[in-house]
Amino acid sequence: MKVIVSKYLTPVGFRALTIYPFVILRNAKDAEDSVLINHEKIHLRQQLELLWVFFFVWYGVEFLVHWMRLNNKYAAYKAISFEKEAYQNEKDLHYLKRRSFWNFLCFY
Repeated sequence: MKVIVSKYLTPVGFRALTIYPFVILRNAKDAEDSVLINHEKIHLRQQLELLWVFFFVWYGVEFLVHWMRLNNKYAAYKAISFEKEAYQNEKDLHYLKRRSFWNFLCFY
């Protein structure tokens, strides 16, 4: 994992963006936030499991389906299975040690 700090590469309203192998943070102080970093590490694992490209295709399709269904971008984002897994387990700093392969499917 390589951390980059750039407010220009991170979408407005978000603190971080993960594109394997990079975690892009909006603010340098966020590098010290273990919960945020763990959330992004979960996304790194998800991206590895889906060979990066398939992660973003799946993520985009799931977002669009939820957006059409919910008619709310933020609610659609929170409904994505990858985000559900990351948010639910971000405070468990040992989660990745016992996480099953493709565990995000449990949140679909």
